[in-house]
Order: sequence, then structure tokens, then C-alpha cells
Amino acid sequence: MSRKPLLDIKNLNVHYITHEGTTKAINDLNLALYPGETLGLVGETGAGKTTTALSMMQLVPDPPGKIISGEILYHDQDLTKLSEHELRKIRGNQISMIFQDPMTSLNPIMTVGDQIREGILLHQKVDMATATKRASDMLEVVGIPMERYNEYPHQFSGGMKQRVVIAIALSCNPEILIADEPTTALDVTIQAQVLQLMENLKKDFNTSMLMITHDLGVVANVCDHVAIMYAGTVIEHAEKHMLYRTPKHPYTQGLFGSIPNVEENVDRLKPIMGLMPDPTNLPTGCTFHPRCPHAMDICQVEFPRITRLNDEHWVRCHLYSADEEVSHE
Repeated sequence: MSRKPLLDIKNLNVHYITHEGTTKAINDLNLALYPGETLGLVGETGAGKTTTALSMMQLVPDPPGKIISGEILYHDQDLTKLSEHELRKIRGNQISMIFQDPMTSLNPIMTVGDQIREGILLHQKVDMATATKRASDMLEVVGIPMERYNEYPHQFSGGMKQRVVIAIALSCNPEILIADEPTTALDVTIQAQVLQLMENLKKDFNTSMLMITHDLGVVANVCDHVAIMYAGTVIEHAEKHMLYRTPKHPYTQGLFGSIPNVEENVDRLKPIMGLMPDPTNLPTGCTFHPRCPHAMDICQVEFPRITRLNDEHWVRCHLYSADEEVSHE
């Protein structure tokens, strides 16, 4: 692809090292986020989606977490090589994150307005009055009356708390917004409102977004490209419509096969057999081979490389390794 990625993750490996053993959370992960795009990162619980996000923010808890190898390039600077002082200038300013649970993301003893203002004062060279005005304006932007500036998180519903978290994340107009399952704790009608709000704000602020989710319906609504994650690595990456029409990896095909389709008259859905592998004891070769209906001998011994199918679609699977294999760049 000729466009230059805004954020480019190359061959990332992250382990959690404890007395019980080493958990291989991220394995040779490649991922690129382009300017103005929304990229959906999809996978089961335990696939490594949140660890990927924390790696981008350099917030993997250490110990026990450790980035073993790989690069996370943002404007050609490797975030894994920056000092804590340099990272603080980027976090919350150029790259912001909406964490999974809004209930625990907010400080219970600070007013919501002050929590928005805190980030503005930290990253922007403005006085207190200007920061307060901006914080009030951000509340209005996310659909909360500025009169509620001095209220505390416990006075807000779950959906309203999530709006406050979004206001904090967008208060410094970041280039990249990482949303880690931002609608998981919300009911369906509030989910739709929050997703629509995020989509509108992304366009207004010209922000690139990484949407982490296990919900393919959310991806269909808001994402441009999709990365499917399994056992700590991206196994398929494609433009959204291309992936939904012609999924290539057996795991991706299994995901779509396990979702009800109103256009098909079937008695039973087709579940993916077996369970996600234990990250402390991953299978050799392709990590999906014990569950794969198309597994071959090579799948048991050799980790599949990336095979590019076209400019918008690549896959890690030996079924396609006869095609030309190239890197994801």
C-alpha cells in the first residue's frame, strides 16, 4: 500500500513472566493504522487485544509484562525506545485510549469537569480559565450539559460515564484514539448512541481510531479495515467488505459461520471446535492447527508467514503459502 501508516507495529512479541511460567500474550504481531481510518481489532477473550493496546501506549504492567522484541513506529519513532518523560508527551495528547470499563476509569473523588480539564492542563500550554472553558465545551460535544461540570462520577449512568471518558480521550484532539471494547458494559440502545457519537467525533476531529472488540456487528458499523486476532497474533487483515464477503483464514470463516444469518435457512450454527490454546503452552507451528478443519502436516511444525492476497488483504495461513509471501508493509 503506497500510503504511509500513522502507526506501524512490526513483529511485536510481549510476554508475561511469572513463577508459574511465561505467558506468550503477543506473538509476532504486525498491524498498521493509516491516517483517518478506523481499524477493527477482533478476537476472542484472551486473544491479546488489550495487551496490544497497552503496548501501543507503553502501559504493559512491568513486572510481569515485558515487550520482548518488535517495533511500534509512530511518525517513524519507535515508542518502545522512548523514555517515560517522552512518552508522557504522547499519551493522552497525540495517542489517547478509552479503557474497557468506564466505571473504573474515572476518579471517584474528582468532578468530571476537573478530570477533563486535568488532561488539557497537562498537555496544552493554556491557563486555568481556558482549560476550564475547553473542558466545559467537551462535555457539550459528547452530549452532556456543561451545568454538570461539577458533578461526580457516581451521579452519572454507565452511558454518561462512557461519554465523559470519551471527552477526556478527545480533549487534546489526538491523532490516534484507541477504544478498548468501549460499549461492553452498556445496554444495546446506549451502545448504538455511543458508537454513533464516536463515529461523528472521529470525523469532526479527523482522528484515526483502533476499535478493539469481539463484536463483528460493531465492526460492520464503524470500521474501514479489520484485523482478526488469534492467540496473540493477527491472522487476517483486510478491507471490511472484502473480509465479510470472502474471509480466507479458516478461523475467520469459523467466526462468520458461528453467527446467525437472516438470509440463510439453517437448523444449527457451525461452532469452531475446541478451545483457545493456553498462552503458557501454545501449540507448535500454526497456533490454530489443533482446531482447524484444513490442517496439514506443515501446520504442526511451521508458523505461517504473511501471504498478501492483494493490496487490501493478507493472511497468515499455509493454505495460501504457495502464493507470493511478502511483509505487511
